[in-house]
Amino acid sequence: MKKSMSKWLVLFLLIFPSIALAADGSKFILLSSTIAPIDAGVIGALEDQFEKETGITVRHVGAGTGLTLDIARKGNIDLVMVHAKSLEEKFVADGFGTKRIPLMYNDYLIVGPATDPAGIKGLKAAADALKKISDSGSLFITRGDKSGTHLAEMELWGKAGLKPAGAWYAVYEKGSEGNVPTLKYTDQKEAYTVIDRATYLSIKDQIKLSILVEGDEALLNYMSLIPVNPAKFPRVNNKDTMIFVKWLTSPKKGQLIIRDFGKEKFGSALFFPNSEEWQKSKLKK
Repeated sequence: MKKSMSKWLVLFLLIFPSIALAADGSKFILLSSTIAPIDAGVIGALEDQFEKETGITVRHVGAGTGLTLDIARKGNIDLVMVHAKSLEEKFVADGFGTKRIPLMYNDYLIVGPATDPAGIKGLKAAADALKKISDSGSLFITRGDKSGTHLAEMELWGKAGLKPAGAWYAVYEKGSEGNVPTLKYTDQKEAYTVIDRATYLSIKDQIKLSILVEGDEALLNYMSLIPVNPAKFPRVNNKDTMIFVKWLTSPKKGQLIIRDFGKEKFGSALFFPNSEEWQKSKLKK
């Protein structure tokens, strides 16, 4: 039911003007975020603590980065959280967002069946692994939806000098629903895919796929905040949005939650703080 409601809300936001009003007429912040941090739970943890401390409500809708930015281009969102640098830069350059604000990062993995028919386990370079998958014709599942994850995957193929195509390279028809469904489908097909670590750790007990390639710098996954431009869309809740942004990027507030999120449940962090304020605080120590 929750997924169905989310789909309808995305459609509603694409069609109608801003709905950032609570039932009592008071304003709240409307965040459109890439899906993986929502599925992992870190978005909810951040929103809940922020509201507890400030009394300001944040509501979110999840979509792939491409769709998230499309929604924001209509002025129906106050803040976006996305992870595709080229799309982010264009969004800002076109005047829809004020600026890109570093928030956090995690990394992508290349996962696949334990039998590893392409023989990629332990390779240091993601590009080498993808080339072996292509050369062997081993089944690879892609989201194919122009989401941040899909764009990151395509950049990796580009670095390998390849344009994947053929029966072995399959688009998951429901890829726009996010990384969790895509990973579960890949597991069912005993195939390979590129997926973020947070998604893998959050459902690793439900699947049989193994981490085969990790640690390549090319696999880092940076996430940014972009406030929607109030000069272009005066109705956005910029005042509360900037309070939220300041809180999220504070080394003593949101960045600490990001640093610790997932450690107790999964034994390791799912995301890593990356705000400019966080980086400056580390230099002082």
